[in-house]
Amino acid sequence: MVFRVAAALTALIWTALPSVAFAQSGDDAFKGRTITINIGFSTGGNYDLVGRLVARHLGKQLPGQPSVVPVNMPGAGSIRAANFLFTGAAKDGTALGIVSSSIALEEALGTPGITYRAAEFNWIGRVSFILQVLATLSPAKARSIADVALYETPVGATGPGSPSEGYPKLLNALLGTKFKIITGYTASTDVMLAMEKGEVDGGLPSWNNVVRQKPDWLREKRIHPLVQWVLQRSPELPDVPTSVELGKTPADRDVLAFYTSSEELGRSIVAPPGIPPERVEILRRSFDRMLTDKEFLAEIARVKQEFNPLTGEQMQKLVADTARTSRATIERTKALVGTK
Repeated sequence: MVFRVAAALTALIWTALPSVAFAQSGDDAFKGRTITINIGFSTGGNYDLVGRLVARHLGKQLPGQPSVVPVNMPGAGSIRAANFLFTGAAKDGTALGIVSSSIALEEALGTPGITYRAAEFNWIGRVSFILQVLATLSPAKARSIADVALYETPVGATGPGSPSEGYPKLLNALLGTKFKIITGYTASTDVMLAMEKGEVDGGLPSWNNVVRQKPDWLREKRIHPLVQWVLQRSPELPDVPTSVELGKTPADRDVLAFYTSSEELGRSIVAPPGIPPERVEILRRSFDRMLTDKEFLAEIARVKQEFNPLTGEQMQKLVADTARTSRATIERTKALVGTK
């Protein structure tokens, strides 16, 4: 089970947090209000699960205990939702979102249709990073990454702004694999259904989704993980290579590390730019309290959700670090991902 109750990490987060006493204006900021969490994907996937989980528990931690309502806003691998949060959403703390972990990466790569600036979002905090796995399902011929160099392997993808399309493109360019990308699915759960129907041979589910939703795939040994998109091998998949390990040269490994780093953003809550700083502080500290709430942790355990949190301040630094990636690495990655 991919489930990490990161008690030590949570304790570390709390020792690093400033003591905050809400002013009266802060206490009243959300009283009687409704906060919307805009989920950049359709129902059923892991982003949707986390967005709804936060919606159920965040309100009681906020001053005034406002209602928190999840709203699905799928489209273009969550670029639609990210653009809305940046340009169209209210800037008073009542509009939040959960969008693809790749949004900072896609901005750096110049993905068409982007109007947001990831570093200008107010990052509220992270529930977990993501263990994404490019995998096939029997009876697919390809059972390893080496096999995909021999057999054309159709894989489902959710749109040009999503890792599910970017990762196989990158491997095609660097390793000579023969992934055929079938795009247009609205969520990873739809791709998993397409795998079962035989519409595609594989896709990029989170490993947590596989564990929670498809235990029969594991029990019957039908799923074949090809690559795990993390910087170091997960204990859950000790025999599956990471993307960075597959790089043939230092320059290739730099590109793969840059592209894989987006998974560190994981399942995070963001808010629009332009929110008054005191309200951002309220949102962040309320989110941090939620992470240690017994009811929240009990539900995390019950639904077998990955849990590896970071504070909003730590998330803000991660996004800034992505923006500082060398231009040479960015331009090479951009060229390679654009390769058919």
